[in-house]
Parts: sequence; structure tokens; C-alpha cells
Amino acid sequence: MTGGQQYLAELREQPEVLARLLRRGRPEVEAIAERLRGHPPTHVVIAARGSSDNAARYAQYLFGAGNQLTVALAAPSLFTLYGAAPRMDSALVLGISQSGQTPDVVAVIDAARAQGCTTLAITNDVSSPLAQAAGHCLPLRAGEEAAVAATKTFTAELLVLAMLSAALADDAARWQELAAVPELAQRTIDSNTELDAVTALGHPSRLVVLARGFNYASAFEIALKIKETSYVLAEPYSFADLLHGPVAMLEEGFPVLVVAPRGRSSGDVPRVVETVARRGARLLAISDDDALLAQAELGLRLPAGVPEWLSPFPAVIAGQLLAGALAAALGHDPDHPRGLTKVTLTR
Repeated sequence: MTGGQQYLAELREQPEVLARLLRRGRPEVEAIAERLRGHPPTHVVIAARGSSDNAARYAQYLFGAGNQLTVALAAPSLFTLYGAAPRMDSALVLGISQSGQTPDVVAVIDAARAQGCTTLAITNDVSSPLAQAAGHCLPLRAGEEAAVAATKTFTAELLVLAMLSAALADDAARWQELAAVPELAQRTIDSNTELDAVTALGHPSRLVVLARGFNYASAFEIALKIKETSYVLAEPYSFADLLHGPVAMLEEGFPVLVVAPRGRSSGDVPRVVETVARRGARLLAISDDDALLAQAELGLRLPAGVPEWLSPFPAVIAGQLLAGALAAALGHDPDHPRGLTKVTLTR
């Protein structure tokens, strides 16, 4: 496949991938959660890069709200460049990598095992160095992902984390909510098939992506997808951080993408929308809120009534669709972004 067809095909595989992961992965997740409950971690440390690092941001809210666990993002350079591994006593240490090949993520897991920590790899390759280094492994079961820009492996990472959180809490209600994720993914794809990105955006050189709470991770991942497929400087911020300085960038015609499913984190949206309008910036939205979508020059509709902790699934998929549409409008091929390879080895 050429010209972004692989990217779109893999994007559209996500409902099937998520359904398979729920069906086949639950016994493994519950077995690991049972072991962890025998020796509960006091906190979680996550090593990741790229899109996987954005999944880790989701985990900060997920394990914090659902399991009352503090989540820290590891600084892999401390383990490799500086040879100064911090103490991680009593932590659950996760390594998240779609390929499982990233040496500095593996280095964090190696150090954690040497310190006696419980270690867990989340990866699409169970034979990878990361899977072999960790004490436990949860596979993504996403199948081969040929397009350089990750789609299905990213949402699979989110789902493994969400399943682990539900299993650690031994919460039947959350498992029931998780069962709806594949359908939410399909409904999002079906609702956003025709996107006129050029009319809404023109040919932007920069934009900002805004969100808060569970979707803070969505802002980072959507911005990354836009950068790597369209070569547009897309910067992610929380609603709060925007107002602490970056708001000065907003000017006439500046594109602002607001990711705001209805929930506790959407309370700042009216203030953000008012600020965008006052400065003459262009409002784009990913939301299930009719009023917000009506105000936006381009709106991507999300399914209504989604529990906020699961809203990043449809939000990110909508962002993937937008990134693909923008890349096509600008004449770029998201299957093969310039200068990028599927596996990036950082040390």
C-alpha cells in the first residue's frame, strides 16, 4: 500500500485489535494483578519513548485516579549516559515500547530487576530485548504495524494499562466499561470519515493541541501524529499551562485544536474558547459537546456518554484521522514520514 493507505488501514484495524486484546489478554492481566496484590507496589515508574511515553502520561492519571498510585516517568539518560540509576524501592517498574527494541528503556528495566523491583514489559514483540529483560510481559497482540506512524499499537498500549488498572482494583464495573472500548473506536471512525482539513486549516506551519486530565496524554499523542505525518509544528499543552505563558503565541488565524470530551476536565473549555475567539485564532475541536463543535471551524465528533477514564481512546483515534487527513491535504505520505524509521534505537 502507498500514499497513506497503510496508515489508514491500520488505523481502521483498531476496533478488531482492541477486541482481541480484551478477549485474549484479560487472563494474563488478571494473573499479574493477583501477584502484585500479594506484594503491592507503593508507586509506579515507567520507562518509555515516543508514543509510548504518551501512553505513560495516560497511566499517570489512570493509576492515580483508579488505584491511588503515584506514577513517575523514568529519565532513561540517568541509567545510560550518567550511570546513576535512582533507587526504585517498592515500585512497579514498567517498560513500554511497541517494538521492545529501545536500549535505554531496557536499561531501566535491567536496573530495576537488579534492585529487586517487580518489572513488567508492555510490547508488541514478546521475543524483544525488553520482553526478555522484564520479569513479566503483557503483549499488545496488535499484529504487524508497517506504517511508521503508530496507530493501533498506541491504543493497544492504552488498553493494556487500563486493563491492568481495573484488575489491580478488582473492579467488575470498570471491566464492564472496558468491554465497550472496541465499539467506541468503531463509532469514532465511522463518524469522522470525511474531513476537509485544508478548508479548516489551510496550510499551517504551526498549531497547538489542548486538553486536560486523562486527555492530557491525548494532546501529546495527537500533536506527535501531526508532527510526524504533516511536518507541522504542533505543540501540546494542558488548558492550565496554556494560560501560564504560551497563550501569548495566539494571534489572528493561529489554529488551536481543543480535545475536550465532556467530563471533569472540560470545565476550562469556555474560558479557552473565549480566549481563542478574542485573539482571532482558529478553533478546531475533538469533542462530544454539540455547543463546542458548533463553534469550531472543524469538529470531530466523539461518542457521547463515554466514562472519562476511557475517553482517550476515541479522542486519540479522532486525532489520528485528523493527522492522516491533514497529511493527505498537504501531499505527504504518513506511511513513510521523511527521516523516520519504524524502530528508533536511543541509548
